[in-house]
Amino acid sequence: MVFPGEFDRIIDRALAEDLVSGDPTTVALFPDNLKATAAISIRNAGVLAGLDVALTVFRRLDPNVETRVYFGDGDCLKGGEVVASVVGNLPSLLSAERTALNFIQRMSGIATETSKFVTAVSDTKVIILDTRKTAPGLRAFDKYAVTVGGGRNHRMNLGDGILIKDNHIEVLKAQGLKLSQIVARAKARASHTLRVQVEVETLEDVSSAVEAGVDAVLVDNMSLAHMKAAVKIVNGRVAIEASGGVTLNNVAEIAATGVDMISIGALTHSSKAVDFGFDFDK
Repeated sequence: MVFPGEFDRIIDRALAEDLVSGDPTTVALFPDNLKATAAISIRNAGVLAGLDVALTVFRRLDPNVETRVYFGDGDCLKGGEVVASVVGNLPSLLSAERTALNFIQRMSGIATETSKFVTAVSDTKVIILDTRKTAPGLRAFDKYAVTVGGGRNHRMNLGDGILIKDNHIEVLKAQGLKLSQIVARAKARASHTLRVQVEVETLEDVSSAVEAGVDAVLVDNMSLAHMKAAVKIVNGRVAIEASGGVTLNNVAEIAATGVDMISIGALTHSSKAVDFGFDFDK
């Protein structure tokens, strides 16, 4: 869930970070009333994401800046295309440039990488999910970019569901609880509206979790053979998600095991930014 005004707050923090002491270079070199037009172009191939965010940066700094849009989020571009232009006070454009490009290059990188994974499993029913491994303070933008690339969002925050992970289980098993008892405790104490998912590492735990009444199991770092066995154990009774060590080289094989979802932290923590340029009309 993205709360009202959250995008603007993220943009305002980013602008404040870069302009904490103003922009003395621009102030020293240009008069405040000089008008200009600049083009934002994508320099290499990728899926466009965050264009409106980037343009909002200019308007947040200077409401008088005018924007013209030529492509939209989700467009697959070859590289070299002008995606938008901005018209307005030259000092404002210069002061907002880097913040705007930082957003669009990161978001387009995430969307581009996500699209590659989605394409790799397009002949299956598998859903590609992100994780909470996002840049601090940028989760709303990171996860939006995943959806632009064709993926879906896992939990936006800790409150979005109950995910009983290895550390939870390890601590509680040390206190003498079995996995079935751990699940029972979570279901008894949490809101009935929350889905309960358990991270499992063995086939025995897959069986225990399903019998305990979970809504989904997360098979973590399992071999392909064990994933196939886990799918047979689950037998459609609950959703099954795979995670851990997922790459473009093996995602299709993982999808072929019959899992319902594959979550990939690399979508948001390791995607390579797409290069963008900002050039003034001479």
